[in-house]
Order: sequence, then C-alpha cells, then structure tokens
Amino acid sequence: MVSVRFLYVRAANTSDESTLALDRCPFGTPSGEGTMINKCVWVKVLVILLAAVSSTWGQYRVGVGRADCTGPAAEIAFMGYGKSSQKGCGIHLRQFSRAFIFDDGTKRAVFVSVDAGMMAHGVHYAVLAQLRKLYQDTYTQENVILSGTHTHNAPGGYLMYFLYDIPTLGFVRQTFDALVAGITRSIVRAHENMLEAEIFLSSGELLEANINRSPTAYLLNPEEERDKYSYNVDKEMVQLKIVESVNRTLIGAINWFAVHPTSMNYTSCFISSDNVGYAALLLEKHLNKNSLTGKGRFVGAFASTNLGDVSPNTRGPRCVTTGKECDLVSSTCDGQAKYCVAAGPGKDMFESTQIIATKLSNKAKTLLDTPDAKKLTGPVNYVQQFVDMPEERASINLPNGTVLQVQGCRPAMGYSFAAGTTDGYGEFNFAQGTKSSSIYWNTVRDLLFPPTKEDIDCHHPKPILINSGRISTPWEWQPSIVSVQLIRLGEVILIAVPGEFTTMSGRRLRKAVTEAAVESGGPAGTKAIVTGLSNVYTSYITTFEEYQIQRYEGASTIYGPHTLALYLKRYKDLTKAMFQGEHPDSGPTPPDLSNKVHNFVPGVLFDTAGLMHRFGDCLQHPPSKVKRGTTVSAKFVAGHPRNDIMQEGSFLRVEKLIGGDEWSVAATDADWDTKFIWKRTSTLIGGSEVTIQWEIPLDTPPGTYRIRHFGHYKQFLGGIHPYSGNTPSFQVED
Repeated sequence: MVSVRFLYVRAANTSDESTLALDRCPFGTPSGEGTMINKCVWVKVLVILLAAVSSTWGQYRVGVGRADCTGPAAEIAFMGYGKSSQKGCGIHLRQFSRAFIFDDGTKRAVFVSVDAGMMAHGVHYAVLAQLRKLYQDTYTQENVILSGTHTHNAPGGYLMYFLYDIPTLGFVRQTFDALVAGITRSIVRAHENMLEAEIFLSSGELLEANINRSPTAYLLNPEEERDKYSYNVDKEMVQLKIVESVNRTLIGAINWFAVHPTSMNYTSCFISSDNVGYAALLLEKHLNKNSLTGKGRFVGAFASTNLGDVSPNTRGPRCVTTGKECDLVSSTCDGQAKYCVAAGPGKDMFESTQIIATKLSNKAKTLLDTPDAKKLTGPVNYVQQFVDMPEERASINLPNGTVLQVQGCRPAMGYSFAAGTTDGYGEFNFAQGTKSSSIYWNTVRDLLFPPTKEDIDCHHPKPILINSGRISTPWEWQPSIVSVQLIRLGEVILIAVPGEFTTMSGRRLRKAVTEAAVESGGPAGTKAIVTGLSNVYTSYITTFEEYQIQRYEGASTIYGPHTLALYLKRYKDLTKAMFQGEHPDSGPTPPDLSNKVHNFVPGVLFDTAGLMHRFGDCLQHPPSKVKRGTTVSAKFVAGHPRNDIMQEGSFLRVEKLIGGDEWSVAATDADWDTKFIWKRTSTLIGGSEVTIQWEIPLDTPPGTYRIRHFGHYKQFLGGIHPYSGNTPSFQVED
C-alpha cells in the first residue's frame, strides 16, 4: 500500500513533491474530443478517493535527517546554569539536530529535537526563512516543531530576550547561526529522504534514572490526584518507531523521558549534549553498524518532555559540608544554598552522564523490540497559535461550586529564581522557598524595574525580584507572546509547550488534551505527549498548588500562579479546533528583535604561533606503545576555535593505519572517548594551544594509530586560514 501523495506524483509524472497540489495536473478537453475526460482527471479522481480512505492504512511517507549544529567551542558562556563564568573550553560531545517529517499524502508535519538548551522565536523564524527559499510554503509556523533537549552545556546567546542572554553578554551571532544552519540542514536531509513507512507507538517504565528535585512542592498537589500515580516523577518512556515499509528497515525513533540533562554540572567547560544526547549517540551507534558517530541512516532522538522538576542526580541533594540531608524547603545547609548539591549515580559527572545515558538507550532498545507496539493510523494534522499570555483569561471551577475568573501576569521572576536548584545553585545567597522580600533587594529592584501594585498582586505569593515584563532596555527581557502548537500523528498528539512543565503540570496537560480530543471525535486510544522547550522559551510552568511554596520552579513561572490554567484552556481549545476541522486565527505577532539585539562578546583579534612554531605543530606526543583502556594525550599549537566552528567537521581525528599508507578515521570530537581541550596561552599575542585526549576503548582493534588536529588561525589585519597537524604514529596493544 502506498500513500496518496506517492501515487499522485507517479501518475502525474512529476518529482516536485514539496509544492504538489491537486490543481497542478491540468484539466481540459482536448480539441475534437468533445467531453472526454483526460487521463489527468482520472488521476485526480483516484487521488480524491484514496485520500478519503488513506487514514485507515497506517501508511505514511516519513523522512529522517540529522545534522551537526555545534556552536562556538571557546569563550562563549553556556546556556542553562546561568553562570557567566561557565565558558566553553572545548568539546566532549557535539550538538546534533534530528528532524522527522511525517506526511499522510494530504498534510505534512515536522518534529525536530535539537541538542540545545531550548528553542527561540528567532531561531524558528530563521529556519523557516531558509526552508521557504527551498520549498516555498511547505514548512510553516503551523507544522514545524523545534524542541530543545535542554542540555545545560552548550553555547548560549541565541534566545534574543535579554534576561536569557545576560550570561553571554548579549546576543551571540555565531551560536545563533550554527543552530539555524544545523536545524535547517537536518530538515532538508529528512525532506530529501522521504519514503513509505509505518509508525509504531510503545512505552515502558524506566526506574532509577530520575528523581523529583522539588518534592515538597509536588506534595502540595491534591492527595487524590497524587494517589493516581505511583511516583512523584514520570517513569514512562514513550517511543515512536519508524519502519520503512518495503524493506522493513528501522530508520528512526523518537523517545520521550522526563529528565533534566544536568548530569554534566556547571563546572564543566566542554560542549556536551549531556545524558539525553549521549543516549541518542549510543542508540544510533548500536543501529548504524560501522558508521562514525553522528553518521548512518538510523536517526534516534531523545526529546524533552515535562522535565521541569525532574533531576538525573539520583542520589539526591546532600550537604557537602556534613553529608546530611539539606533543608527540604529551602535546599540549604546552614542557610547556604551553595552547600546543598545533588549528586548523580557515578563517581563524577562524566560517569553519571554515562550511567543515565546507558539506561535511557537500553530502555529505548527494549522498546524497539516490543512486539505489541501499536501501529499508528489516521491523518497528520496540526494547529498553532500565538498567545499574549498577560492578556489571557480562563475560568476555574472551584470545589465549592463557584467559578473563578483568572488571567495572566506580565512576566516576572521571583526571589527563589536567583537561588538556583540542587542541580546548580545560584548566587548572592538566595534560598528556595522564599516568599518574603528584603528591603535591600527591593530597593535594588525598584531602582531598575519597579513593579506596580497590579504586578505584585498578580504574582502573589511570589515576591518579585526581576520585573522583566516591564523592561525594554536594552531590549525586551522576556516574551509575553508565546507559541502554542499541536501536531497529530494518527492516535498521537504532540503538544509543543514553550517552557519547562513540572511533572504534575505535564500530567494535567496530557489529560486535558486527551479528553478534549476524544470529546471532539478523536480516537479513544489517543496518546498525548508533551514536547518541551519548543519554539520559544518562557522558563517554568508549575501547578497552582506548587506555585504557593515558591521553590525555584514556582519562582520561575513567569506569568503568575494561574499560568497552567491559562495553558490548559488554550490547548483544549486548540485540540477541539484541530479535530473539528477549524482553523483558529494566528494570534498576535511576536516582536522581531533581530534589529535590536547587540553582541558584547569580544571577537577574535588575531592568532600567533610564536617565533619557534607553526600552527598545527605537535608539542606533546603519545607514547610509542599504549594499551587499550588507557588515555593518551597530544598537544598542538592552535588557533582560536571560533575562527571556524568546524560544523559538519571535526577539530580532531583519531586515525588507524590500514594497508600500507591509508589512514581510516576511528574517532572524532563527536565521540564520547575523545576530548578537545582549548587553552589560551597568551592574551597579549593571541597564543593558544589544544590538547586532545583519547580514552582508548577496550574493544579498539590493535594496530597503528595517530592523532590529528584541524583548525583555523586568524592573521593580524588579515584573513582566516586552515591548518592541520598530527602526532607520530603509535601502537595500540592488547
């Protein structure tokens, strides 16, 4: 069985699927033929008939694509922990964008999971602008979801809203362009590899991979609601498996599991896709035999969902000074948040990342082999709207039978936002659970961005620390207009949410969308999936009850205590509209900040190799003989990594000699076993060096190897030029 679009393309003898429409095949009555219907009309009739029944086939055209989207690897602050001191010094794992296109012959939708902190309006617009040049209006705001995995160890400066770009000293064009280029490239690759495929849904429980980092807030939710669930975080991994119809080849999978990618902590200066990114690489390496990391036909994503209050640091928070438990409400030890730190299951952050990633990957492998996976049938559909959250209204039915009218607030961050979390504490000795303000910080706040009485009352009991919704200097600090979006894939609904929903918030959202779908004629087996940090970032979304304690998540719920209620109403309305065939208005247009943002990050002035060396010279060689399981290092004279970010390339290669004089690539800077470490040796004369480490895997074939470094240097008042260098060869032995 084949799709309507496929049949029509073949019958109409055209390869232009991207702009295909039924009116492309011309009607007409050939001269002298009277009322004879030509071949093209019969094709159209067939297409229309097939379209009427295609939703029952469970047959789609699907494209999968992956592309490197790694940003600048040095001297750019990371987005996630909010620490300007956490600047890049190299690469441990590259960032990738993984795109999945679904087409039922009538409509087409795209889901993209990106190894980045979150997505942004500006990135979304820029990607769509690039796609429009290639495919006209095939891909739009309505049918494309961009979802960030939420790694905290990747370059920032791309969100454009000032509050989020403060750690990077403003907008960083190089980070922005890297994401846009990589995401676009992944969608193009998926578009160019569309084929007949079937989609299967499965799920299963995964334990010992996540914990709730704000359990006291979770306990404020109604007991009868909590009693419906076995855990205070979601333990279910949900998977969509994509199988090519003709050869029954597995070509892709998307996995959703609620966990923060914070196994790598704020002390790391390496770009890393963290636990979910490494899980994707493990799954892809398992299925793309004999392919380099980041290469191969199978594309496997681990996307974000309702991870707002969920941590991978499964040993939980402890006082680093005493080893005892932290205060449960404030997450402090002796009144200090910096002494309360959560730890992962490993001996350090690298081992913890590896452990969590392996658990995720292994569970995904199990789900891929699940014999009772549900084959999806039904149409592809989508709906999207922009919403001005401070102007939103909703009605809440109270237990006493009365109806409460609520509305959103202008964006604002509370005191506990500055405290950070047990995964990464904040600054200035703030503590979580703070519901009272201080004269000192209120004075500072009022000098910069004073809240009105309306703001204070609206956000209660949150004490406002940053009244971001009333600041437009140097440009807007946080968004007021957000994107809400749904994509339907048969019985599955992807709920694109613009932030970090907590566990119970996500559960309520899934329930609301599922009920609205069934009430509107959707299938009884509808499965709603929260796809987090999509399209624009608005920090956190807690339940009304969780908001009251003002933990970090509640203090970062920027539209006030009824934020979730507003989203529930809007997503229910969108669900009904989608299933009833309605097309809601697009809503207010978000502001274009591209002409307002500024970059305060110093650029690379020039590089020098020194008097005695050239760029690429090897300063430190590996031993002539090494054993598997050990780590070897090499050091090179280097240029600045920001001269060329080497997207779709690599700053390093580990190469093995095969035959007489041919070298094959054994590893790159995308591999877990390598580290690319950059260090500035002289600011005055622009000197720097690179150290490359290779932790030799135990299954490495014995033989002759070498390490190579690739880079670019910038001349003083001159251009940027490539260079390379390599170590002498060395033997890897048993």
